[in-house]
Amino acid sequence: MTKIPIYFVPGLAANTKIFEHISLPEEHFELIFLDWILPANANEPIQDYAQRMCKKIQHENPILVGVSFGGIMVQEMSKHISFNKVIIISSIKNNQELPNRLKLAQITKAYKLFPSKIISNIEKYEQYFFSDYLKKRAELYKIYLSVRDKTYLQWAIFNVLHWAQSETLPYITHIHGDNDEIFPLKNIKGAQIIEQGTHIMILNKAKTISKILETECFLLN
Repeated sequence: MTKIPIYFVPGLAANTKIFEHISLPEEHFELIFLDWILPANANEPIQDYAQRMCKKIQHENPILVGVSFGGIMVQEMSKHISFNKVIIISSIKNNQELPNRLKLAQITKAYKLFPSKIISNIEKYEQYFFSDYLKKRAELYKIYLSVRDKTYLQWAIFNVLHWAQSETLPYITHIHGDNDEIFPLKNIKGAQIIEQGTHIMILNKAKTISKILETECFLLN
């Protein structure tokens, strides 16, 4: 039996370990996890970058799954290849779904103040995380946020805030948490909602997400 290929793209700065708890029947699905590549330069158009990511696709008509910025990326990739389905998790379908605070960051260019040095050198700064919550977050960053190249971080943040997609593509399946602190649910339309799901629910709601993915991947158009 031919397996259904599913390509996964992680969130901004994240590595493919974020998918370690996703479980789908091995007899039906082949899971392929795509790591981020470095942008050619800080000004590389997202369309060009998406085309380069598409070169990693080794199957015809795959399913594309992306988390957060990875959700934006798989939508851009879908414009360059044939596919069976596009599924986004904890992401947005158009730039109207950006929360006002991120729109403000784009307008004021406050994003340029983003402390990329902290992420790129998290071990150096973790001594300043005093609360248990921040220490736990620092540990998660060390495990899952390993793409720390400064040019990549600046490029990725810019492209989240300046994504030119104004209309929702008609073929997107959207899975979203009702407690997402990055992309609040009040700005999201037409998504399957996971209760008590945060922006990192790919880690702690993986069982629920896996069930939805299995159902959606069997319902190929």
